[in-house]
Amino acid sequence: MTQLSLRNPLTIRIAAFVALVVLVAVIFHATAPNFLSMTNITAIFRHMSASGVAALGLTFVIVVSRFDLSFPGIASFGAMTMGMLIVLGYPLWLAIFLAVAAGTVLGLINGVAIGYFNLPDIVTTIAVGSVALGLSFLYSGGMTLSDNFMMSGILDVNDAKILGISGPVFIMVMLYLAAGIVLHASRFGRGLYATGENAVSAHYSGIRVKALMAFAFVMCGALACWAAVMLSAQSGRSDVTAGNGFLMPAYASVFLGAALFGRPSAPATFAGALLISIILNGCTLLAIPYYYSDAIISAILITAIAIFDPRIVAALRRVFAGRGTPRHSKEA
Repeated sequence: MTQLSLRNPLTIRIAAFVALVVLVAVIFHATAPNFLSMTNITAIFRHMSASGVAALGLTFVIVVSRFDLSFPGIASFGAMTMGMLIVLGYPLWLAIFLAVAAGTVLGLINGVAIGYFNLPDIVTTIAVGSVALGLSFLYSGGMTLSDNFMMSGILDVNDAKILGISGPVFIMVMLYLAAGIVLHASRFGRGLYATGENAVSAHYSGIRVKALMAFAFVMCGALACWAAVMLSAQSGRSDVTAGNGFLMPAYASVFLGAALFGRPSAPATFAGALLISIILNGCTLLAIPYYYSDAIISAILITAIAIFDPRIVAALRRVFAGRGTPRHSKEA
């Protein structure tokens, strides 16, 4: 029984991920002794919270085999929507609700255009993201919003402790658990994966492909704005650059997780986001300039996409299968 569990591909992938995290941690700890301190480990998870939530939203889109380049712009629009409502004195819960609602509506526009009207996903999401970013400038002309933030309670979202866990980390974990249930423990999730694997077959199997594809983009837009809310809670302000730092880490997290665990999923994205956060934190402790960190994340993204690409995987399998096949003599 133990041998069977050890041969389980998932067990092997989990063990490989743990080994990779340990290796990275040991390398950084050797050069920065405070890397493994509890304070720094807490900082890693807090730093991961906002970008991890944005990556979770992107996971839904990748599961249905589409791409979304609009969520950074949507996140900026959500942040500025919440910021302006706080400045005007509206209750915090209403400001957060309307910010997430704005992301939901923009995600729905993406989903309807791509799912129901078959518009190209990359072009459509670039256009919607650009419109969202442009709309975010209308609130204050691009100026940072911070009035009333101290009194609104938004900072408490970042500073709160829930069951002894930092507020942003707790929110992130709850969102991942909810997404995991939807994706991996429901017929709805199976429909999403079937849509991504073969939309035509899924359609003729009775799955509402168009609706599921629209739902994936809705989740991406809504969670992008949730991430923007968490980022504003950390910084104590809202500005039009709120979503600028989400694009590369989100894609790197999703594809790195998919490469490590075999397919995109909520746990895989969490693992990818955690590894990305560990690497960025280590680079910060070593005082590595941010542009080198961006280059490292870009390299991780390219590597993960290459590993995740089925054509490359199939080619490697053929190569290794060919090496393992004995050569037979042409003679009878």
